[in-house]
Amino acid sequence: MKGVVGAVIRREYLQRVRSRWFVIATIAGPLLMLGLMIVPILIASRGEQADRLVVVVDRTGVLHDRVAEGLERAGYTVESAAGDDAEAALRGRVESDDLGGYLVLDDATIERGTARFVSTSRPSIVRQVALRQIVAQAAIAARIGDAGDDLEALLGGGELDFEVVSDGGIGFDDAAFAASYFGAFILYMTILLYAVAVMRSVLEEKSSRVVEVVISSMRPWQLMLGKILGVGAVGLTQLTIWAASGALIVSAGIPALLAANPQFAQLSELREILPGIGYAGLFAVFFLGGYFMYSGLYAAVGAMCNTDEEAQQAQFPVIMLLVVPIIFVTQVINEPNAPLSVALSLIPFFSPILMFARAAAGAAPLWQVGASVLGMAVTVVAIAWVAGRIYKVGILMAGKRPTLPELWRWVREA
Repeated sequence: MKGVVGAVIRREYLQRVRSRWFVIATIAGPLLMLGLMIVPILIASRGEQADRLVVVVDRTGVLHDRVAEGLERAGYTVESAAGDDAEAALRGRVESDDLGGYLVLDDATIERGTARFVSTSRPSIVRQVALRQIVAQAAIAARIGDAGDDLEALLGGGELDFEVVSDGGIGFDDAAFAASYFGAFILYMTILLYAVAVMRSVLEEKSSRVVEVVISSMRPWQLMLGKILGVGAVGLTQLTIWAASGALIVSAGIPALLAANPQFAQLSELREILPGIGYAGLFAVFFLGGYFMYSGLYAAVGAMCNTDEEAQQAQFPVIMLLVVPIIFVTQVINEPNAPLSVALSLIPFFSPILMFARAAAGAAPLWQVGASVLGMAVTVVAIAWVAGRIYKVGILMAGKRPTLPELWRWVREA
C-alpha cells in the first residue's frame, strides 16, 4: 500500500513542482517582496545628497535648534542662514539643484505653526508630514517652555498601555493583530488554492479517462490519498520557500532601506516584532488541518462532476465554508474571547482561520487550541470516509451530475 500511495504522491508532487506555474509563482513572491525594498531605495538614491541638504532660515531666534535637531533625526543634512537677503542666494542654489530646499521660520510659525519650504518640486507625502510635524512640535515647545525629555515624549504623541483582565484571555498589540489577520488571510488563500488543485487533478484524469487505467492497479482511496498528500507537499514546499525568502529579504533589506530613506526609521523595529518559529509552527498545523479537510471535499466535488462548469457550481457550498470565517475574522480578532468568537473558532471547518487568528494573537487558551486541533483531526477522518466513498463511485461515473439522494446512495453502497 505504501508503495502505491507513495508513487501517486511522487507523481503529483513532481508534476506540479516542475510546472511553469509553480516556478513562476514561487519566484514571483520573493521578487515582489524584493521589489518593495529596492524601489524605495532607488527612488531615494536619485539626487540623494542634494535632496537631503536643507537650509533653515530662522527669523524667530528660538526655533532653529529644535527644528534642526528634528530634521537631522529625519535624515536631512542641515545648514543655517540668516539675514533678509539670504533667500535670494538660497533660491539660486535650489534652482541649480545644489540644495534640496530651504525652510523659512518666522513669527507665524510660533503663533500658528505655519512655515514655508522652498524647493524645485513638491516633497513626497511622507516628507510633507515629517516636516509639518517637526515644525509644529518646535513651535509648541517654544510656546510652553522646555521640559526636556518629558516634553519630547508628550509631543511624540504619548503612549497608552492596555491591560485586559478576563478569564483565560490576554491582550495583544497592533503587531499581534496584523500578524493574526494577515496570517488568517494567507491561510484562506493557500487552503483554497491547493484544495482546488486536488479537484482540478481529479477532473483532468476523469475527463481524459486516464483514471480508468489507474484504478485498475490501485484502490480509489489510495489514489485520493496520494493526490491529497502530493498536492499538500507542493503547498508546504512553496510556503517554506516564500517564508525563508521573506525572512532573508527583510533582514537584509531593512538596513539598506533605512540608509536610503531615514524617514522610515520605524521600520527598524520590524525585525523585532516579526513572527517567530512558534508562529510558523502554528501556521503549519492549521494549514495542514484546513488543507486536509477541504481537499477531501474538493476531491469529492471533482469526482462527482464531469466539466469545469459543473465543478464551479458544485463547489459553491465548500467555498462558503471558507468565506464565512473570513467575514468574521476581524470581529474575532477584535473580541477574541467573546462567546461568538470562541464558538465559531471551535467549529472544525472554521478553526483553520479563526482559531489560528486567536492563537496567533495570543488570545486563545491552550485547551481551546488543542480542542480545535482535535476537532479538525476528527473531521478530517469523517470527511475522508464520506469523500472516499463518493470518490470511489464518482470517478468512474459519467453523464449527469448526481443529486443529493444519489450521493447519499453512493455513500451507503460504496
